[in-house]
Amino acid sequence: MTPFTISSATETDVPILLAMIRELAEFERLTHELEVTAESLRAALFGKRPVAAALLARVDGFPAGYAVYYHTFSTFVGRPGIFLDDIYVRPRFRKRGIGRALLEAVAKIGMDIGGGRFEWIALRWNENAFRFYRSLGASVMNEWALLRMNSGEVDNLVAAKVKAGA
Repeated sequence: MTPFTISSATETDVPILLAMIRELAEFERLTHELEVTAESLRAALFGKRPVAAALLARVDGFPAGYAVYYHTFSTFVGRPGIFLDDIYVRPRFRKRGIGRALLEAVAKIGMDIGGGRFEWIALRWNENAFRFYRSLGASVMNEWALLRMNSGEVDNLVAAKVKAGA
């Protein structure tokens, strides 16, 4: 098996990260939700106040996968945590341990900050992902539901408050 490396993404990696984000969106059948641009990704990862970070896996220098994560906080455990926003390994590089290594690298970052939780979400139809995550010891939190407001819904919420004079 060809060895691989994992390192922190740099600003010059933004185009390849963007390409792999698009590949992941195609795989997840969510391209209609893509709003990310090179500029917005660059600002989020490398701007004045970065809000996320990325790791990049390479095989013989070729980008093979990535993980994007950010820091969280849990009032219940009273410590910081890590949320894995995306993990993706290109199809031709799967079954080589890259996905596990990316997960382990993000988990270690969380441990290094004294983290109390490592969390992520997966699409319910992706049974391969669920089998993989369970094999690592992850628990499915069936009693919790992910709730979301996209930018349009947030705008409406804020506008309603402004209209009400609050």
